[in-house]
Amino acid sequence: MRIILSNPRGFCAGVHMAVDVVDQLIGLCKDEPIYVYHEIVHNKHVVQRFIDRGAVFVEDLNEVPEGSIVVFSAHGVSPAVRELARQRRFTAVDATCPLVTKVHSEAVRYARQGYQILLVGHADHQEIIGTRGEAPDATQVVECPEDIPGLEIKDPNKLVYLTQTTLSTDDAAVIIDALKRAFPNIKEPPGSDICYATTNRQHAVRQIAPECDLVLVVGSKNSSNSLRLTEISQNVGVKAFLLDDVTELRDEWFDGTPGRGRDAAVMLTAGASAPEDLVAEICRTLMRRYGGTIEQRDVVPEDVEFGLPSTLKKIMRDKGLDPEGCKIRVGNWKITQEVYGAVPLTVSAKS
Repeated sequence: MRIILSNPRGFCAGVHMAVDVVDQLIGLCKDEPIYVYHEIVHNKHVVQRFIDRGAVFVEDLNEVPEGSIVVFSAHGVSPAVRELARQRRFTAVDATCPLVTKVHSEAVRYARQGYQILLVGHADHQEIIGTRGEAPDATQVVECPEDIPGLEIKDPNKLVYLTQTTLSTDDAAVIIDALKRAFPNIKEPPGSDICYATTNRQHAVRQIAPECDLVLVVGSKNSSNSLRLTEISQNVGVKAFLLDDVTELRDEWFDGTPGRGRDAAVMLTAGASAPEDLVAEICRTLMRRYGGTIEQRDVVPEDVEFGLPSTLKKIMRDKGLDPEGCKIRVGNWKITQEVYGAVPLTVSAKS
């Protein structure tokens, strides 16, 4: 089997930051529970590992004792949630991805300028719920082109669209094109709202999948960006499966591939909230079952830095630690023997 590991894959800078926030708080505040509002990121393994270390995940802030430490997830929250946190005297640590915060800021700015906001995304996704909360009276969610005729438009010359950061660029383009046809004067954001990591991982699938017999995407079922990777593979005509971990790997997936898997070319990638050790375990299992080689394909370089949330910095200072200069930096993955073990490996340059 020829296994092609897409690079970039897995954790983006925003996820890495959010995960690191909870990790550091658990280490710093050993005598009090750390509460997290919603899943910190959409990956069941990340969440369970924090539960095992004592973190408490809640869907209602009223369940949290007053004065507690509460982390807001990477997906962001509405102003109403922030106000409730203030009223209950929480120490709120905001782990919202800065790229989601950018969309929130755009919603506030455009609403103040009198625009109606057409928010492209999945209405029940936490990111959309939080963004919509910034300007609820000015915002309508558009999930598909079929939603457009039902929109309540006051002035077609005073419209702007914004998007969820984890959408498929293919799907977003279809909806945006439909909006532009319906409302030729609709304003677009100054830059794409779909985040760099989502775009990069999708680009890698479009580029690598056509040379493969099968695509495996590591990620949880509630991870929007992971689901989009499987859809993009299918859009280019290559069968794809989403799996949380190696226990969901099925031999029958390879029945239609050359040599029932042994001579197949398989692309392996991961959504932006999937840990690298899960990818590595799948690699090792495929190697044991089918043999072959692993090739890491470097498609797009990533080198992004996010600063720590200010509230976490204050907690660190109160504990006698110096947070200055500490940033969450994420680049492309390096395959290490500690994670992957001894595997036959080649590395391709940027395609």
